[in-house]
Amino acid sequence: MDKRALSAALGAAVAAVLAVTASASATASAGEVLTTGSAGGAAVAPGDVLSASLASGTKAKISTTAGGSTGITCNTSAFTATANTNPAAPGTATETVTAHTLSSCTTNIVGATGVQSITVNNLPFAASVTSGGSLTVSAGVAGPIQTTLKINTILGVTTCVYRAGSLTATPSNADNSLTFTDQLFSKYSGPGTCPGSGYFSAKYGPVLDTSQAGSPVVFVN
Repeated sequence: MDKRALSAALGAAVAAVLAVTASASATASAGEVLTTGSAGGAAVAPGDVLSASLASGTKAKISTTAGGSTGITCNTSAFTATANTNPAAPGTATETVTAHTLSSCTTNIVGATGVQSITVNNLPFAASVTSGGSLTVSAGVAGPIQTTLKINTILGVTTCVYRAGSLTATPSNADNSLTFTDQLFSKYSGPGTCPGSGYFSAKYGPVLDTSQAGSPVVFVN
């Protein structure tokens, strides 16, 4: 075999190896936006129920100013959502948020003596998760994102209602969490003693697919 023929043969062999490697890599990286157990693992199926409580050692906060220390702190909070669509990554998966609770709350707002209750209204909400991006919660068919706070004061119970246009959270595959940071709620109704704004911050995790055996953690791809 002359040098040109040998060179051509070697070139063809290298090309074949590269093609096989590229094909294997593409196969390995294929998967849906939401998977369980690992990145690129088994797909979250439409209809699966996803849920999470506050990440260990964290609390949910509603501050009167962005990043502020005055407001309401809750020791317990959780959400539940149902997966609707889960296309191949990269893409956008959709969910329906069916429950969101906050309890065991305290306050240091001037004039307030305690928190009677916090109720998330107008559920369910719509949600979308983008590959390598964020989770966005938006209004559902029942109405806008709304939260009703009943705050105890020395003059009795004050009811404050707040609304948000949308909420954005950042997913992390490092600990399968979702983090909301200073998400703005504006006062919709209530007396002047209700703060004009509330900034919601919370970290939930790990997010679990409770419809699957063993409730595996959920990854965003």
